[in-house]
Amino acid sequence: MGRFARGRWLAATLLFLATLLAGPAALARSSLNFDDVRRDVMLRDSGDAWVDDSGKLGIEEVTGSAEVRWHVTADDNIYKLDKGQALWVRFTVPVTPNTERWYLEIPYPGVDRVTMFVQGSDGKWITRQAGDNVAVSDWPFPHRHPIMPLLVSPNQARVHYLRIQNGTIFGAPLQFVSDSYLARHEQGISLALGIYFGLVVLTVMLSAAGAITLKDQGYTLYALSCIFVALTQATMTGLAGLHLWGDWPWFNNVAPQIMPLFGVASLQLFFAEVVSLRERSRILYRALVAVAFCSLPLAAYIMFTPDVMQRLFIIVGYIMGFTLFGLGMVVWAASRGDRYAPWLLVGSSPVAVGALFPMARAAGLIPISFWTTHGMQVAIALELPILLIVLVMRSQHRREHQRRIQGLDRIDPATGLINAAVFHERLVRLIARSQRLKFRSAMLLVDIGNIEQIRRQFDSDSARELTLRVAGRLLSVAREIDTVARLSEHRFGILLEGPLHADEVAEAGPRIVARCLMPFKGRPLEWSAHVRVAQALIPMDGTDPAQLIGRLEMLLASAPPDSRRAVFMLSKASMPAALTG
Repeated sequence: MGRFARGRWLAATLLFLATLLAGPAALARSSLNFDDVRRDVMLRDSGDAWVDDSGKLGIEEVTGSAEVRWHVTADDNIYKLDKGQALWVRFTVPVTPNTERWYLEIPYPGVDRVTMFVQGSDGKWITRQAGDNVAVSDWPFPHRHPIMPLLVSPNQARVHYLRIQNGTIFGAPLQFVSDSYLARHEQGISLALGIYFGLVVLTVMLSAAGAITLKDQGYTLYALSCIFVALTQATMTGLAGLHLWGDWPWFNNVAPQIMPLFGVASLQLFFAEVVSLRERSRILYRALVAVAFCSLPLAAYIMFTPDVMQRLFIIVGYIMGFTLFGLGMVVWAASRGDRYAPWLLVGSSPVAVGALFPMARAAGLIPISFWTTHGMQVAIALELPILLIVLVMRSQHRREHQRRIQGLDRIDPATGLINAAVFHERLVRLIARSQRLKFRSAMLLVDIGNIEQIRRQFDSDSARELTLRVAGRLLSVAREIDTVARLSEHRFGILLEGPLHADEVAEAGPRIVARCLMPFKGRPLEWSAHVRVAQALIPMDGTDPAQLIGRLEMLLASAPPDSRRAVFMLSKASMPAALTG
């Protein structure tokens, strides 16, 4: 027992000595050091922080109270200030040459109010304020986010106090920057933001042009969504507060909360238009439109409700819920064969990933960083061209579809040839042109004489296929300036544009008969078209279109079924003797 007691005493002694040796190292804190080499310095653990639960204490009460429990600052600390609390930060600016100005940068454009206190040489407190609740023109350094000038001296160190008030949380790392670093850093940020907003402006202009010229509602909704998403990013980065509504503190404070509602609503309406949700399901479409228009009363409620945490719950709930609903709608449309829905999912994937960072920051899960502030701009820059390409493809397909529909009254849908009405119009113009220019043209009617035999010997599908094959053969025989039309189920018409020589007219009918008699690849020899051709000269055989067509139809109808002749002409004088016998 004695040896056991002595062992315990020795272990305790060694542990005590280790604590004494390690204690100074464990408690060591870094101190601020401003010099010409390091132009940006993070606060890290060089300061002290304390949360005033009442949020009402002033600088005199904080500096004169012995009950303030300061703790060491850290970059990743996140403070809840949703019940009116105020975060106090204390730090000491070291002795620094006054060759360059130094600032405290708070990279949080949405902070409500930041107040800095420092004692001047006369012992009085110098106060400077910035934040959403302060007009930007009253900031000591108008910027996208609060930047507070420091009081540096080459003779003595000065203690600065910072009071931060925010309706939700605060977790931005504090950074000390010099004039030269701030100018160089802002050039890079301005370049990135300029590229992003330039891309947005270009996309909006192209969409507006498409909406006007093509009369496509998809372009209008896309331009609207781009505008609201750009305004959302402008509020998140502080550009809107700096350049648009900086002198309206009340709106500058709520703009980052209401603009995302409009951005999400307009984007989901655009998705619904692209996947034709209205035509696919009117119930789903009406539900989506109703949820989109709910952003208006929610925005009004957010602007006037004093409960900041309730605002946060509304924003996060609406954005997350509506986004999931919209993506589910796109997935549903993709499962039903929509050709654009998969591309919408591909284009939305960068934004879905980029939105996680600001949402996590709003929920207090991560502190302010580059990705929480600028991650969405990177994601949207990837999304914009993809969605614009999808919209262009959709418009092109819609125009082609409309052209096909408009052409149904002029074109035979089975063969792609013009129909009888258009054939009659072109015949009228051909007769007038031939009379005016005094040249010879020709008109031919082509009948498939053995179509019933093909139907009996093979089947109805084979008879329909033969008709399409004959249309192809006639197109191969005709010249580019000639006209081929389908006049009825088994009858075609051809207009041969003049001027034509006598031998060209004489060879036209036999050439068509021979071309149609040629066997088809992969088909038996019996499966061939035996056509009969009735031919008239223009204007020699008449100048009345209806009368010409009627006479050729009578010529074909009067031919005996067992006749071996295949070509019939109104003008016998122009036919070779071999064809008239």
